[in-house]
Formats: sequence, structure tokens, C-alpha cells
Amino acid sequence: MAVHKLILDDVFEEDLYTLIAIHCTLEDYRLAYLLNKYLGISLIRKPLDLDYQNGKSTYSIFEWEDNKQQTIWNLVSNICKTEHYRQGSNESLFDSEEKITRTTYLIPEYKTVNYFLKIDNDINFSKEKYILNNVLEVPQIATAYSIDSNQLKSKDNLIFN
Repeated sequence: MAVHKLILDDVFEEDLYTLIAIHCTLEDYRLAYLLNKYLGISLIRKPLDLDYQNGKSTYSIFEWEDNKQQTIWNLVSNICKTEHYRQGSNESLFDSEEKITRTTYLIPEYKTVNYFLKIDNDINFSKEKYILNNVLEVPQIATAYSIDSNQLKSKDNLIFN
């Protein structure tokens, strides 16, 4: 009996996208407004946030679909802070609850990054450099840089659809 071997490496093609890390202290809606202004795009907040771990961590996401260039732009938060209240110790004189803040990250390898700008399309180097320079022109952004998505361990978290 003949044995057939399937090789799946050729079947699945990697998604092509550009990923830009953004460091700033702005709120998500303010950063989206400034990127719209400086890049000439139209990011709009999606009705539902990205939900991981069944609601334990949610990340705000903005999206714009450029039909002319066949490109989808996403601005997503990297940081999710949740607050929990825990009953204080019984040894205390006062009956108090202790507030605990838990921080989770969309991409844990880049804990210092506040936001990611993901552009779904194979953009050439000069266009990526142009976009990055326009992002860096925003005065409220401390720094921004491109990330090689092939080096990410948790790149599955960047699948938004």
C-alpha cells in the first residue's frame, strides 16, 4: 500500500504586515486623532474591544480600511490594567478592602510599548520609512520604531479578524 505524505509548508503563507511600536502617554482616542491628522488616515474605534482570556483582559482597537490601497490599518493598545478588590486581613483594626491592579500585555515581549500600529499589506521600505517619519512628527509621541514580526513569540495576538 502506498503512503502519501502531505507537505503543508507551501500551503500556508505568512500574513504580510508592517508593525510599528509607539511609546507615548496619550489616551487611545487622542492618539488615534493625532495619527489621523498627521498620516491622513481615518482610524475609527471598533464597537468591541479585543477580548482575551474571556474578558479578563481587553484592549482598545481602532481600524481604518483603505480601499484605494487595499490596506487595513489597526491601532491597538498593548496595555490592559484591571482592578480587583480583595478582602483585607482579619488582623486589621479596620475592615478594609485592598485594591489590586493587574497589568497584562497584548505582546508581552514589548512591555514598554503603549500602542501598536499594524498595517496589513506588503509595504516597501521607503513607504514604511515615510509612515514612521510622519508618526515621529507627532509631538506627544516619545518614540516609534518598526518591529520585525517574524521575531515575535506572541504574534498570534495580532490576528484581529
